[in-house]
Amino acid sequence: MDVIMLIKAFILGMVEGLTEFAPVSSTGHMIVVDDLWIQSKEVLGKYPANTFKVVIQLGSILAVVIVFRERFKDLLGYKHRTANKSSNLKLTHIMAGLIPAVILGLLFEDYIDEHLFSLNTVLAGLTIGAFLMIAADLFRPKIVTVENVDQITHKKALVMGLIQCLSLWPGFSRSGSTISGGVLLGLSYRAASDFTFIMAVPIMLGASSLSLMKNWMYFTPEFLPFLLVGFLSAFLFAYLSIHFFLKVINKIKLIPFAIYRLALVAMILLIFI
Repeated sequence: MDVIMLIKAFILGMVEGLTEFAPVSSTGHMIVVDDLWIQSKEVLGKYPANTFKVVIQLGSILAVVIVFRERFKDLLGYKHRTANKSSNLKLTHIMAGLIPAVILGLLFEDYIDEHLFSLNTVLAGLTIGAFLMIAADLFRPKIVTVENVDQITHKKALVMGLIQCLSLWPGFSRSGSTISGGVLLGLSYRAASDFTFIMAVPIMLGASSLSLMKNWMYFTPEFLPFLLVGFLSAFLFAYLSIHFFLKVINKIKLIPFAIYRLALVAMILLIFI
């Protein structure tokens, strides 16, 4: 496998890591970068591009697990928080948030794969998702009722899960839709972000595992270096971007990300279409 392929693997991993948990749509950016520049289908030849994209998503998932490792220990019962830091967040909250997207994802998986993974649908998702984020900033409740993720209720978790279903449309963004929904429900930006990131792990891990089981035969010695470089790149940049995002989200909120999405759409329309 030549150096050019490994460089492209690194770039795709970087794009995945930087955008997976920011409200800008990692799927959208991957499709845009891949279709307009990398051309992974041509680079990979007999190896499916989607398998590579699933593997690098696992790098992003690992970054979330490490950042929220204490929280996941609590959820799995391996560690009890101290009395003054008791956690109300349970696995049942996560399940309430996951069920809607899991059901719809399984029902419409084939349709989504066949009809929605195109540049035009991504641009539509980026645009509509941006207006949802602007609406969340402008019309959020004046009083925050959920300051941190430990205060979330099952009802709010379920409603956030319903809103997360919008992200089944490529380009809409899982974090963008879910954080926007949480903010409109009265969560602080940090609480909505924390819950979104934690909830992303099981749903992404489940989807990735199913895809890997279908494509295990492609994990050959020739293909592994490409996968490994992409995985490590996605992990590194996801780890850095999560820390940065959680530090700034309460200050800058969602509109700057919405403006970026709209500017990206405009640039693509002007230059490439």
